[in-house]
Amino acid sequence: MSSSFLSSEEYDERAHQLYNEGNYDEALATLREGLALYPNAVELHIGVGYARLARDEFAWARRSFEEALVLDPEHEDGLAGLGETLLKFGQGDAAKKTFAHIRALGYDDDIELMLQVGRALFREDEINEALEYFEVAVRQAPDNAEAVALVGYAQHRLGRDDDALETLKRALKIDPDFTEARIYLGNLLYDRGDYEAALYQLDRTVPEDHWDELGIWRLLELRKSHLRLPEGDPSSEPWEARLAELSPAIDTMDEMLSELETRFNEKAEREARDQLELFGTLLGQLTDDRTQQASHRVVFSDGRAIDGTWDDIVTQMRDASATAATRTVVEFMQSEARRGFSLTGRLIPAGDAESFLRGSADAGLLRIVH
Repeated sequence: MSSSFLSSEEYDERAHQLYNEGNYDEALATLREGLALYPNAVELHIGVGYARLARDEFAWARRSFEEALVLDPEHEDGLAGLGETLLKFGQGDAAKKTFAHIRALGYDDDIELMLQVGRALFREDEINEALEYFEVAVRQAPDNAEAVALVGYAQHRLGRDDDALETLKRALKIDPDFTEARIYLGNLLYDRGDYEAALYQLDRTVPEDHWDELGIWRLLELRKSHLRLPEGDPSSEPWEARLAELSPAIDTMDEMLSELETRFNEKAEREARDQLELFGTLLGQLTDDRTQQASHRVVFSDGRAIDGTWDDIVTQMRDASATAATRTVVEFMQSEARRGFSLTGRLIPAGDAESFLRGSADAGLLRIVH
């Protein structure tokens, strides 16, 4: 159905919805369609910038934000996006000046904008500066549990654990259902050796609240050691099921990787034998050609490796997960991106396989060999 009669605001709204769903390609296509009709629509240029940013296309993102700022030099979202791209290029001082300009324009009371800037700085390990923006948000909205919790996360990263504990407790007093802060607090208490308090916090969550294995492992351990629950206790079954969803069985993965390695070696040996017989002295040249056409290899922190195209690698990762039958590849990437953010504080794109894997590598969750 033709959408040629949509307003620029409607294009922006439609693209925003697609972006929130993780459909960055479709969001970008929608924004481009809108810009063809409304080339001076600032919001559409900014939308393109954020879509490009989500796809790790930092140079293109920067260009889009700069185009938006030519049209409106004081647009707060354009300035925030430009600051994020400058951080990606390692231009921290320029980014901080751009963010400071937002505050100079009087946007301290824009809570979401302050949190966005703070998160961008947090992801790039600019923790002191991130804390400043989180604290600005808290001063403007002291009852905003998310803003208070972000202050606590930054305090923890700065080694101020006593402050972080009190801040996270305050966030939970504001919103007792803020499970992200409760899980963070539980893990922080566990790291300090305050196991009973950690158990109290983690035991007040449900399996679906967790997007990484760490909190679940610790809760199961504490329930056995402090509540004296026996192996196979029925109350642990939902937690073990969630753990299986988040952490695929090692033996299944090992079996898959072993089979892949065997097939790869057999194929390589067969090709080498055939080439020696058929081409003799041309073997070296053909080997160079094969090297140029080689697929990618991803190595995980425990030494496991997967070979293939970007799409193949992600598909194999999904197929090895415990929920392979119930999740599409896109859903798998979105789930893993959320888990990765909870573990590292870094945003991982989930719009396509290559961006997802490169983002996971940037977050330290895996290594791309080639």
